Amino acid sequence: MDWHQINYFRTVATIQHITKAAKELAISQPALSRSIAKLEDELGVPLFDRKGRRIYLNRYGKMFLRRVEESIMQIEEGKREIWRETHPDHGTISLSFLPSLGASVIPEMVSAYQKEHPHVKFQLAQSSNRQIIHQLKERQADLALISYYQEDEEILCFPLVTEELFLVVANDHPLASLEKVELDMVKDEPFISFKEANELGTIIHELCVSAGFTPNVVFEGEDIGTVAGLAGARLGVSLVPDLKLLDREKVTLVPVSSPVCARELGLASLKNTYQSPVVREFVTFVQTFITEKQNQKE
Repeated sequence: MDWHQINYFRTVATIQHITKAAKELAISQPALSRSIAKLEDELGVPLFDRKGRRIYLNRYGKMFLRRVEESIMQIEEGKREIWRETHPDHGTISLSFLPSLGASVIPEMVSAYQKEHPHVKFQLAQSSNRQIIHQLKERQADLALISYYQEDEEILCFPLVTEELFLVVANDHPLASLEKVELDMVKDEPFISFKEANELGTIIHELCVSAGFTPNVVFEGEDIGTVAGLAGARLGVSLVPDLKLLDREKVTLVPVSSPVCARELGLASLKNTYQSPVVREFVTFVQTFITEKQNQKE
């Protein structure tokens, strides 16, 4: 049973005349008759009673037509649903992002976009870099804002901004009063890093190695707020981005002159997969939004 058979049956059932139905469908009468006969064979019952040139739906035909009409209604609703989900002014965008971006970047970005597209909906999820990559590969997210430091042949990542990382220390730490530091100045300090799922832990380790030492990690936190809080309690030092959520009454962020301490933030998606019009529209918006934010800082 295929769509043509269903459509042919519906037309014949409506017109109840093979010749007229064949003309309506722009096929030959014998071809239409064969299609109906094949459908009846497959169902195991006749769907029409014949009387001269006219045909009439029997009780089985009426039963089947009712289900056909219900199925067509469901298909039409499916088409409308897809239209609503993908239309640039009415669709839905599934966006995953790093927790550190949830305090300001994501709210500002989504708010600005919805001012231009008030009917677009967002499905938002905060996860670690590793979890976000998994979500993209499992088609659980359309797009993601991530810190992308490793190549992945399945992921396309468009660089958006380089985010500076600062040495975070307690306000009464000897280095807190300096305008800049070199990273090797804290080679003998206890380090507070991040758990394996957070990409900042890998970045911190690589930066310390490039500065000539291996960090003495004494604590590992899950998020930037926790790591900064531990630093504020004089339990160690770390490297974090400048976020509004940090308690400046307890910690100081000191710029690092050498090596360059930063992480690259990018907009990621799955390669070789369909992007709906609303997702493509948002990608263009994000690129412009980030560029304008950077220009405002300069």
